[in-house]
Amino acid sequence: MADKGSYERLSPFLNKIKPYLAMVSLQFGYAGMYIISMVGLKRGMNHFVLATYRHFIAFAVIAPFALVLERKIRPKLTLPIFLRIMVLGFLEPVLAQNLYFVGMTYTSATFASATANILPAITFIFALIFRLEKINLKKIPSVAKVIGTVITVSGAMLMTFYKGPIVEFISAQASHHATTAAATDKHWVLGTVMLLARCCGWSGFFILQSFTLKVYPAELSLTALICFMGALEGAVATLVIEHNMSVWVIGWDSRLLAAAYSGIVCSGIAFYVQGIVMKEQGPVFVTAFSPLAMIITAALAAIILAEQVRLGSVIGTILIVIGLYAVVWGKSKERSASMKDVKTIDHELPITHDTTRSSTTVDSKNDTTGLEENVVKVPINPQES
Repeated sequence: MADKGSYERLSPFLNKIKPYLAMVSLQFGYAGMYIISMVGLKRGMNHFVLATYRHFIAFAVIAPFALVLERKIRPKLTLPIFLRIMVLGFLEPVLAQNLYFVGMTYTSATFASATANILPAITFIFALIFRLEKINLKKIPSVAKVIGTVITVSGAMLMTFYKGPIVEFISAQASHHATTAAATDKHWVLGTVMLLARCCGWSGFFILQSFTLKVYPAELSLTALICFMGALEGAVATLVIEHNMSVWVIGWDSRLLAAAYSGIVCSGIAFYVQGIVMKEQGPVFVTAFSPLAMIITAALAAIILAEQVRLGSVIGTILIVIGLYAVVWGKSKERSASMKDVKTIDHELPITHDTTRSSTTVDSKNDTTGLEENVVKVPINPQES
């Protein structure tokens, strides 16, 4: 009995921290994807092919679970829902990921993960446009969200246009610095613009996914369909852009590992987990954990890839993180206030209900009394009854 009581006390706490544990775990998965994908691209893998193989693998892994586990709850796939899935398959699997892969090769894995910190601010702006978020400048949480968004965008602009000197956190190979410095300086701004455009596409994906889950609440099936459409659209884009069929050939090396790892972990599992958390917490919460992936990626990239870290990137990242958590703080305060309002309404409802019932009872009694006064009473013989 004691064990049962302790479990009942612990269960609400576990339910409360589940979304946090899920999103933190995903950031470790994303950090691994940044490093492994960068290694595969440096080995000569085409980024269109990587994105296409990634989603074919994700579909092959997720589809059997969706068919079995959601066979009784899967809604009917109507034309409007199918069109939404087509757009979802383009926004993140094709547009965002190819911009990310090219932008990462022009900059670095650490920088690419750092630019993802602007994602909550862009998502917040889109949420305002589509009325998923509300702003009241008379309240401090709303002001914090606006100021945080401005700071985040400022940090992203600083990272784009100011590089600064190299910051040596961990001593790296000088030869690597010499060979990559020229290419990095040449494409830095273009790569940064691509990475920021990728965040816009990724944010649009989150917003549209939150709308789609309301009309198609089968997370596994939706994930499988998005991966399938993303792979199909990516294959068409690759055939149009890359006429050399040899780009499709990969071996049992880091290129296959990059496609398999990113497909299973960062497309299949990530889309599913994000969909579940998004239904409970909203799209802004889902995007609020990206700084953790940046920290993990920076440590791994400095050790494994010997990447350079610039002062502009460090300052810009600090500004982005400050702005990010101002937005998250404002969001959490508004959520707490809305929960208090709901609890207040719940407490008031029984009183109103009881009053209504009592007034209804009194009225019915009065009506009955009135009826009794108008009814002619006829004596009945007990034997006849």
